[in-house]
Amino acid sequence: MDWKELNSRILPPDAAAMKAAGLCLDAVAKPLNGLGELEEICKKIAGLVRSAVLSLKKRAVVVFCADNGVTAEGIAQTDASVTVTMAEQIARGRSCVCRMAQTAGADVLPVDVGMFRRAEQVRDLHVADGTGNIAEGPAMTRKQALQAIETGIRLAEELKTAGYELLACGEMGIGNTTTCAAMASVLLQLPVEQTTGPGAGLTKAGLEKKREVVARAIRINHPSPEDALGVLAGLGGFDIAAMTGLYLGGALYRIPVIIDGVISSVAALTAAALCPDSVCAMIPSHCSAEPAARAVMEKLGLRPLLWGGFKLGEGTGAVCMMPLLDMALAVYDNALRFSDSGISQYERESD
Repeated sequence: MDWKELNSRILPPDAAAMKAAGLCLDAVAKPLNGLGELEEICKKIAGLVRSAVLSLKKRAVVVFCADNGVTAEGIAQTDASVTVTMAEQIARGRSCVCRMAQTAGADVLPVDVGMFRRAEQVRDLHVADGTGNIAEGPAMTRKQALQAIETGIRLAEELKTAGYELLACGEMGIGNTTTCAAMASVLLQLPVEQTTGPGAGLTKAGLEKKREVVARAIRINHPSPEDALGVLAGLGGFDIAAMTGLYLGGALYRIPVIIDGVISSVAALTAAALCPDSVCAMIPSHCSAEPAARAVMEKLGLRPLLWGGFKLGEGTGAVCMMPLLDMALAVYDNALRFSDSGISQYERESD
């Protein structure tokens, strides 16, 4: 794939729409920038969709499900069988993200992009039966990585055509905090101790083993930080690859995509490395409890609004962002204007 050509197809944010959105927010009877980062996000979405008329009513959480061969190294509290079990529970509407999404008015769409076993009621966009063990060799071929990325791009287009106005990136896959930590270490050029955390809850000894596995995976695959696709193919997972594609598709088809936790964030970082202009579609939600999370967000130039120490995954942190966006748009659309209040409007200082 020609990444430069793909990046050139991403329309730049519409400056006129962003300015109009800013004027709309300034006209509300409140202090200038009173909603802080929420105001910036409203303007960012206006630039992306190229309109100051904002609607985020139809929304979905896309949960990419995939297995990771590195679980053979004993780096997780549970084995890979939990991935398919939880994927089926997501499809039945019983998992944490489903309950939270129901409250936020979002559909949940589980997608199999690479589990060891197929799951009932989970959409099958399978690339392979899990990845290879990164502690012994590459996770996947470059061709497979591209296939998974293209899957995410096509899904974004499909959901845009179906009328969705807001997407969130989620994942399910035992072992994916290990693949994520390995990718983050290379892409950020940080030592594994600064990118590898306990995931779902390893002991101190378990964490040390996990860090050793991550270091070994990097040593064996020796990917270059200048080759994001190579980093993904060598160290990543099909879930990360498909999320990368969803971010790229969000930028191409002008639909905002909310980033979830550190795994989702590393996918966003990969998308930005491949197509820098894709950041225009990325909406931050929270900063994960995993150690790489803050560094990834800083590299992307994004500031998360939530700092709750979340580490659940599935897209749950991204869903928490949706009610905040709803409240911001309620102010944007319907709050009292200075013109109707008898209060003089605040003025911005000229440059």
